[in-house]
Amino acid sequence: EIFSLHVDSKVTSRFAHTVITSRIVNRANESREATFEVELPKTAFITNFSMSIDGEVYPGIIKEKAAAQNEYDTAVLQGQSAGLVKITDRKLEQFHVSVSIAAASKVTFELTYEELLKRKLGKYELLIKVRPKQLVKHFQIDVHIFEPQGIHFLETDSTFMTNELTEALTKVQNETKAHILFKPTLDQQKKNSELDETLLNGDFVVRYDVKREAAAGDIQIVNGYFVHYFAPQEMPVFPKNIIFVIDRSGSMAGRKIEQTMDALMKILQDLRLEDHFNFITFNNKVVEWKSSLLPATEENVASAAALVQTLTARGGTDISGALLAAVGELEKAEGLPERSVSMIVLLTDGQPTSGERNVEVIQENVQKAINGKYALFCLGFGFDVSYKFLEKMALRNGGIARRIYENADAALQLQAFYQEVATPILMQIEMQYPENSIEGLTKNNFKLFFEGSEIIVSGKMSNDLDLLPVEIKAQSHTSNLTLKEEANVKEKEHVFQNQRYIFGNFIERLWAYLTIQQLLEKGISAQEEDQKALEAQALDLSLRYSFVTPLTSMVVTKPSGQQQKELANKPTEAG
Repeated sequence: EIFSLHVDSKVTSRFAHTVITSRIVNRANESREATFEVELPKTAFITNFSMSIDGEVYPGIIKEKAAAQNEYDTAVLQGQSAGLVKITDRKLEQFHVSVSIAAASKVTFELTYEELLKRKLGKYELLIKVRPKQLVKHFQIDVHIFEPQGIHFLETDSTFMTNELTEALTKVQNETKAHILFKPTLDQQKKNSELDETLLNGDFVVRYDVKREAAAGDIQIVNGYFVHYFAPQEMPVFPKNIIFVIDRSGSMAGRKIEQTMDALMKILQDLRLEDHFNFITFNNKVVEWKSSLLPATEENVASAAALVQTLTARGGTDISGALLAAVGELEKAEGLPERSVSMIVLLTDGQPTSGERNVEVIQENVQKAINGKYALFCLGFGFDVSYKFLEKMALRNGGIARRIYENADAALQLQAFYQEVATPILMQIEMQYPENSIEGLTKNNFKLFFEGSEIIVSGKMSNDLDLLPVEIKAQSHTSNLTLKEEANVKEKEHVFQNQRYIFGNFIERLWAYLTIQQLLEKGISAQEEDQKALEAQALDLSLRYSFVTPLTSMVVTKPSGQQQKELANKPTEAG
C-alpha cells in the first residue's frame, strides 16, 4: 500500500523544481512488487531518481545514451524491456518502475524533475498529474511560488475536485509569493463511504501570470548568471496574411475532417477585419479556394465557412504541390497591408503519396520558395504523419510543428494552436547585450513575437560586471522600437539572497535547461555535420547538470536477484 505520496513543487521565477516522493509498505507476509508510476510534463527533464529499500539507497545514474545502453544486459538489448518512460498523451509522459520487496519491508521512491514554465495566452501553467490508484494515508501537493516581479493573478484548477476536496485546498498569497497546499484526508479522498475507491484521478493545475512594469522586460541575476524576460503588452497587432493548407486525402475521412471543419469554423470567426486569408485544400489534386488572398470581411468569412462545410476526404496526399501553391499565392499577392505578417498553416495526417514524395526534396524546395519571407506552421494530425519531416520543415521556415492528438478535443487543440499565433505584435526582435562580457548567450534574435507569450534570454556574465545594459530592437505595426534598460548586478542578486526555499543556482540551471532545449531544436533543422556538433554541446550540458534529455539515459539499478538494470530515456514527439 502507498503509505504516503508527496508532490513538492518550488517555482522560482518560472523555473519549476518538482520532487515526488512515494513511501510504500508491504503489509503481506511474502515478497511483493512495489510500483512507482507518475506522469510528468513532456517539457520537463528528469534530474534525479532514487529508491531506498530498508535503508539501502539505489540511485539512478545519468550517462550518455550509448554508454548506458552498453551497460544494459544482453537480455534487454534483445528488446525485453520497454524502458521506464513513455509518452502517454499530448502533454504528459509516464515514469514507471517496479521493484520486489520482502514481507514487512518499506521502499521510498523519489523522482525529481525540472522545467521552465512557458507563457501561453497570458498564463504560466504548472501541471501536476494525480493518479495514486488507491487511498493514501498521507497525501499532499505542496507548491511554493516566488516571482520577484510580483504575482498578477493566480488560480488553481482540477479535473477531480468535489466540495469536500475543496476544503483540503489552501492558498496563501502576498505580493511576490504564493503557497498552495492540497492535503485531503482519507475520508475526503473516498468516492463514497462504503468503497475504498479514490477520487484523486486527473490533473491538478496552477496557473498564474506576473506583473510587468518595465518596458524592456525584467532581468534577474543569481551567481553570475542572468535571465531576461520580455513580454510587451498592449501593442498594436500586425495584420496577418494567412493561408490554410488543409489535407482532405482519404485518411482524413470521418472524425478527423469533421473536427478540422469544427475548428476552422471557429478560427474563421476569430480573423480580424484587417487580416487577409485564403484556403488551399489538397489530396492528389491541389485546389485553391480563391485565386488570391481576400480581406476578412464578414461576407468573405461567411463564404469561406460555406466552403469549409462542404469538405470531403478522399484520394492521395500532395503536400509539396499544396505548399508551393500557397507560397506562390503570397508571392503574387497585391494590396496587402504594408506592415503585415504572412504565414502558412499546414494541417496533414499522412505522408506525401502524390506529386513529389521525397521528403528531403520537399523540404529543400519549400525552403527555397519561402526564402525566409513567411512563417510555416505544420500541424500533424495523429500518428501516421512523419512528424520529423513536418518539424524540420516548420523550424527551417521560422515556424513550429505541433502534433494534434486524435482525441475528443482535437478541434480545441487546433483552435488553441491558432490562438497562440493569432496576434503577432512584434517582428525582427533583437535582444542585445555587451558582447565582451557575456558568454553562453541563449538565442537572442526572434522573428515574431505573439501576444500572450514571452521571450526568454539567459547567459553568463563576466565577474567584473557591475551594470548589465540591455537594448531591444524590434518592429511593431506602427514603428521601429528601441528599448533600453540597465540592471544593477548587486541589487538584482540581492533579491534572491534571503529566499529560504530557493535552490541557490537556479538561474544557472535555467540557463542550462534553455540552452539544451535550443541546441536540440536547432539540431532538428541543421545539416548533418552541424547536428553532431550541436548534439555534442547539448550532451555535455545534459551530463554536467544531470538532465535526462534525448541524448542521455538514466540507469536504474535494483537489488540483486531482480532484473538488475533498467533505463529511463527521454521520449520525443518525433519518436
